[in-house]
Amino acid sequence: MTTRLDALREHSLVVADTGDLDAIRRYRPQDATTNPSLLLKAFDMPAYQDLIDRELAAVSGDGDAAVAEAIDRLAVAKGCEIAGLIPGRVSTEVPAALSFDTEASLRKARELIEAYDKRGVGRERILIKLAATWEGIRAAERLEREGINCNLTLLFSDAQAQACFDAGVFLVSPFVGRVTDWYKQATGQEYAPDEDPGVQFVRGVCRRADQGGHATVVMGASFRTVDQVLALAGCPRLTISPALLEELASSEGDVAPRVKMGSGQGSPGEAIDEASFRWQHNADPMANDKLAEGIRRFDEDHRALARRVAERLAR
Repeated sequence: MTTRLDALREHSLVVADTGDLDAIRRYRPQDATTNPSLLLKAFDMPAYQDLIDRELAAVSGDGDAAVAEAIDRLAVAKGCEIAGLIPGRVSTEVPAALSFDTEASLRKARELIEAYDKRGVGRERILIKLAATWEGIRAAERLEREGINCNLTLLFSDAQAQACFDAGVFLVSPFVGRVTDWYKQATGQEYAPDEDPGVQFVRGVCRRADQGGHATVVMGASFRTVDQVLALAGCPRLTISPALLEELASSEGDVAPRVKMGSGQGSPGEAIDEASFRWQHNADPMANDKLAEGIRRFDEDHRALARRVAERLAR
């Protein structure tokens, strides 16, 4: 009998929502990621101490500039290790503090791509991860024209999805679990998979992409349960945590596609402008709350990582 993980692969590309090398070796994902949260965890893992020491020893200068250089070196070094284990791409994050600064996001993205190139990993193996703010989407639009593909994250609204499609970004990551969390807190309800607000949101993004004939890849993200994952079988990509990958890999059974795409017959329609984007996004209380919260959380992890790096550099 086939495991549910292998059965799921029949309908969706599986991406590992982790930078843990052991988990990547075990579950054989197409793509994987590195971000400040994962790098922060690495500081407490014996297996990564040599890498950390090596990269920090190569940092020049001092102060904030040295810390920023060190964080980039660690992200790229970890990303290169991941790239050696997967056939696809590594998502590498632009700091959340730059989410409302298009030009600064562009500079950082280009720096990361250059750093990967110097280590022998080409841009075709990397996705630059940006928050799906208006400014982040504009940065992604320009990067895509330069041949630098992007992963737009913290996607919670139809307005964000449409702006990303209009910009021609390579991939969007609409969130499932955080959407559901908001509605559970707001209503006090529990939801069956087909009624789950997060599942319904991602299905809607898939429909929008398909009906508009958009080439952007949709990747469901931020899962809380295996039921949510299975309810989105057929979504082009699904990024799944090691705990849920293990649950899928340790059980057997068939998986039916729940998201059907591939018509590609629609018209893209009129592009959303900035005023409409901001109005429509902010008219959705869930989307407004979760985007702001997500940016704060990402920045908190980045700041915590910066503190650990500064402490280590000061030794």
